[in-house]
Parts: sequence; C-alpha cells; structure tokens
Amino acid sequence: MSKWLLLLLFVCASAQATPPTGPTTDDMHKLLIDRGLITQIGGQLEQVRQTVGSKASDLVANAMGFLGVPYKRGGNSAETGGFDCSGFVRAIYEQTLGLVLPRRAVQQAAATQAIDRKDLQPGDLVFFNTMRRAFSHVGIYVGNGKFIHAPHTGAEVRVEDMGVSYWRSRFSGARRVETASENAQVASDAAPSPVSAAAAAALLR
Repeated sequence: MSKWLLLLLFVCASAQATPPTGPTTDDMHKLLIDRGLITQIGGQLEQVRQTVGSKASDLVANAMGFLGVPYKRGGNSAETGGFDCSGFVRAIYEQTLGLVLPRRAVQQAAATQAIDRKDLQPGDLVFFNTMRRAFSHVGIYVGNGKFIHAPHTGAEVRVEDMGVSYWRSRFSGARRVETASENAQVASDAAPSPVSAAAAAALLR
C-alpha cells in the first residue's frame, strides 16, 4: 500500500474520531512528521504551523495526503485515477470544508476573493498562466512560498516553490475562498452556503 493511501486512510480515520472542529495544528504537524511528508518540502511546514488556522490546517493536511497521486486530465479523485489541477483543488475543498467550488481553474478564480500575494495564507488558492492565458492553472498555498498542486500529464501531486523562475514568471494571482462563517459574523444564525454571495454572483456571469 502506497504512502499517500496510508496517509489518506489515517486522515479519514482521524476525522471520524475527532470533534467537528477537526485536528489541531499540532496534530497536523505530528501527522506530517510521522508520514515523512515534512522532509518532502524541505521542512518548511515547521515554520508555517505556528500561524495556520484550524480550517487551513485541515485543508493542508488533507491535500498532503494526496502527494504522489497521478495527474489525470479531467480527473476528480484518486479512486478514478487521479486529478487535474482544478479537480484537485475542488476535491480538497469539498472533502475538507464541504464547499463546492466551480470545476475549471478560471471559474475558481472568478468565484473567489482576490488578495495580494503578500497576504497569502495556507489554504488560499494560487493561479498561474501555463497555457498562454491567465488563471489556467491552480494550486493550494501551503505556506512559506510553497504550494501543492497536480502539475501536468506524466507528473504526480507535489509541492513546489513559487519562487522558482518558472512559477514566478507565470503567477496570475492569489484568491481566498470565503466561507459562510466569514461572511455572516453579523448574522450568526444565517444558514451556511457552499460559497459566498459574491462567488455565487460570479458563477452566474
């Protein structure tokens, strides 16, 4: 059984055994160490873990569980052979937070809140121009200038550095997925929705 599958099973089992708030940042850190994943990205998550919120922690931990899953054009799950970039992002958000994002990268960019690169936090989305058009590729920011994504045919889900020349020159922008709780602090009794009102409007354009 491969390392990523073992980790996925462990994360799923943990999700069943923990309260709805999910694993703590310390739990995520220990999990990544136990599975040898921190070394795969140069130990950089050690610095990141101090500032990761619980939702971002869950997102990053879940995403890391799919390291090594093959890229598959149009793919939406590990069970069906792999992911493409936007399928990976969509699956992680739906599995972890229950938020259903649009299917294509450009649609995900339109349905989420634009933020400055300097304001990136773990769990945010990062977009790149890899097909001679903006927002043609997407990944999930994990902190310290790194992101996890499904790169291209023949590759596997992996973590890469946004600072290398290829990604730096193709960066299209950063986006944040607004959750219902973030938009309803003044109306805490409002029913949660998959995406923000602004995101919903963007989808209807």
